[in-house]
Amino acid sequence: MTAPPALPAAERGQVAARITAFPAASAAAMPAEAVVSALGTSADDGLSTVAAARRRAAVGANALRDHRARPLAVLIRQFRGPLLILLMITAALSYVLGQRTDAVIIGLILAASVGLGFANEYRAERAAQALHDSVQHTVIALRDGKPGSIPVTDLVPGDVVRLTLGTVVPADMRLLTATALECDESVLTGESLPAEKTTAAVRPGAALGDLASMALMGTVVRAGEGTGVVVATGSRAEFGRIAAGLGTRQPETDFQAGLRRFSVLLLWVAVVLGVFIVITSLLLRRPLIDSLLFALAIAVGITPQLLPAVVSASLATGSRRLARCKVLVKRLVSIEDLGDMDILVTDKTGTLTEGRITFTASVNPAGGDDGTVRDLGLLAVDPGQPDEGGNPLDSALWQAAGGWPAGYTRLASLPFDHERRLASTLVSGPDGQRLLVTKGAPEAVLAASSDVPAAAQATLGKLFAGGSRVVAVASRDASGLSAIAPADESGLTLAGFLVFLDPPKPSTRESLMRLHDLGVQVKIATGDNAKVAQKLYADIGMPATGP
Repeated sequence: MTAPPALPAAERGQVAARITAFPAASAAAMPAEAVVSALGTSADDGLSTVAAARRRAAVGANALRDHRARPLAVLIRQFRGPLLILLMITAALSYVLGQRTDAVIIGLILAASVGLGFANEYRAERAAQALHDSVQHTVIALRDGKPGSIPVTDLVPGDVVRLTLGTVVPADMRLLTATALECDESVLTGESLPAEKTTAAVRPGAALGDLASMALMGTVVRAGEGTGVVVATGSRAEFGRIAAGLGTRQPETDFQAGLRRFSVLLLWVAVVLGVFIVITSLLLRRPLIDSLLFALAIAVGITPQLLPAVVSASLATGSRRLARCKVLVKRLVSIEDLGDMDILVTDKTGTLTEGRITFTASVNPAGGDDGTVRDLGLLAVDPGQPDEGGNPLDSALWQAAGGWPAGYTRLASLPFDHERRLASTLVSGPDGQRLLVTKGAPEAVLAASSDVPAAAQATLGKLFAGGSRVVAVASRDASGLSAIAPADESGLTLAGFLVFLDPPKPSTRESLMRLHDLGVQVKIATGDNAKVAQKLYADIGMPATGP
């Protein structure tokens, strides 16, 4: 990637001031056209590549924090263990009271323990940095008048971005178009229900939860689709401001908590025993210095000087063994928690399976091959999305068929959402007849259809039992319709089913068997039909205990 051109400080400040003048509330209260004009961009063409690069140089990357490996931070982290602090105090007291040999020995043990922990964790930080740099999250944005996939970190104010179902909104955006668009804003507002979105400006001073004309960073598109112009990125976005105010301290593991309690116990024992020895010695009229030295010797004796080194060495050995298995351990203390695992919850697609959805067949309600079902399914696919971040099922169908059926024109669409579990398209056929095509979850399509053939349920059961992912397709005459709404998705005629397959990975069975032998229960979290998950378990020879 070409580095953004360097800007003089004065010009960089002018650019930054001009394009960061829109907090979410202000942009939401302005007409969309005014926001676009003020940002110096175009709703139809977006930014030019040169303008985007200049803006990125002025405002920085669209990221809340970087992922650089910092050796000083890793080194400081090694001294946070309470047992190490106890040993450092013991070494310091030994040195002050003249026990130089004991102090040097304890110091060497501490250095070995800290060195082991630092070497392994810094190596892991470097590996994590390299891994993070190799993985890019992308979004569809207009650049030079053409939609394309760009890294989320390259977004700048003025970019025009497409939002589709399941998209995590990458920046604060003023909506330009919205078709049945709803966003889950619970991460910002705490509201459990998705918020409906519109392009109309809101009243000035509206609360964060009432910014209906904004799609905010960190929220998730739960229904519909739309486009928006970026008004704030990184820490300038509402989510970024909240994140910047939160601490990043890592939680204490059970292993660390156990060591802390053990160290506190040793400290109390050493203090109580030392005080008792000093008081007893003084009552017996022993010299004070001798009493202190004897109490210190007892305290050093009950302190396990080698324990930190033994723990660090053991955890380091574990991290190297995991590294040979291509498992990255960023914090050594997390290895012990990994060994305590009883239940593992995993997703299915892409983890237990290959993650490559392939279209295998189109069948009618009786189970026979039927190319008409495939063609109808294609009519419900947005031709602008399969190759640019579209639904993987749509992409698989599109690639298998090679494009839309000839002679059809797309007139209107109703995007998929998780409430309806349907997607519909209004098309005009070669003879001018208008047709409403609906596809989606089989249960939802069957409920919206009339006179469903008796064989349909049996066919559907066989497809699920075979481990396939199934999309049902239905249609009806739409003469007189120029737009469609959810109420139009009724009285449909079931055409049949589209069948997709995502086979398990070759390594899945071995991995699950090893977890089973270790006493770890594996739970699959999937949005597929339960029979599909059970068939996956059957294919790899594992017993399924049900959903």
